[in-house]
Amino acid sequence: MSTSRLLFDEPGPQARRRIRVATALTLLAGAVLVALALRQFADNGQLAADRWRPYGTWPMWRYLLEGLRSTLYAAAASIALAMAAGIVLALGRLSPARWLRIPSAAYVEIVRTIPALLLVYVVLFALPKYGLDLPLFWKLVVPLSVSNAAAFAEIFRAGIRSVERGQLEAGLALGLTRGRAMRLIVLPQAARRVLPSLVSQSAGLLKDTSLGFVVSYAELLYSGKVLANYNHLLIQTYLVIALIYLVINASLAKLARTLEARQRTRPSRAVREAAPAAQSLSGGTTPQTPR
Repeated sequence: MSTSRLLFDEPGPQARRRIRVATALTLLAGAVLVALALRQFADNGQLAADRWRPYGTWPMWRYLLEGLRSTLYAAAASIALAMAAGIVLALGRLSPARWLRIPSAAYVEIVRTIPALLLVYVVLFALPKYGLDLPLFWKLVVPLSVSNAAAFAEIFRAGIRSVERGQLEAGLALGLTRGRAMRLIVLPQAARRVLPSLVSQSAGLLKDTSLGFVVSYAELLYSGKVLANYNHLLIQTYLVIALIYLVINASLAKLARTLEARQRTRPSRAVREAAPAAQSLSGGTTPQTPR
């Protein structure tokens, strides 16, 4: 099943035609803007070879790669925490218990409306007044995790709801508790179905690490700012940083499209993989498939 169908309705023929037209117009407008920008840069000497020569040296790239490493560290930690919290929130929203369902739904609906930058300011300025002054790394990771947990929760919830209800009932019939049936049978299938969306959301989170400049965390954008102040090559520095972000996010987008295409062409094996494990844990025997 396509991941986009889990979160959105499939567009019809007219909607697809409008999307193609809008995409073509957007690409054309973008090409015109890029051409005008390049002409303006050329008129002001920003495309001269001597202004780009420093970026052909290893010390310059080593400094930027150190910033990129810090960006990846922050992104990886934020993704891990946000995904873990997202799974808990998704299960809470689907729980039959009101004391779990209502707080989880409230968290998701409220946090989704709050900009991540505002959460960064809360961690940076508000928490220290109450004696909670986090290290620079966590001043960036914590607000990003809190913000993106709501988005991951909705992705996981859509994936769980896409799994046939009979899968959960089969696990309960095998003697598993609801929690174990969800963990062993439903969640593996749900995670596989929404994997492209998880990759796309992770790409967006990686871009959000650029908010590290607010807390002076030495991620890629902050490193570029320091470098531009040092060598006075503002335009060149930020264009190189934009290129780095473009390569990384284009690669993640390509990965998401590949995973989604693979899901459409290859049937899911989650049921066949999860059922034997569930039965072995419940003390049952795995039925033999007739040949």
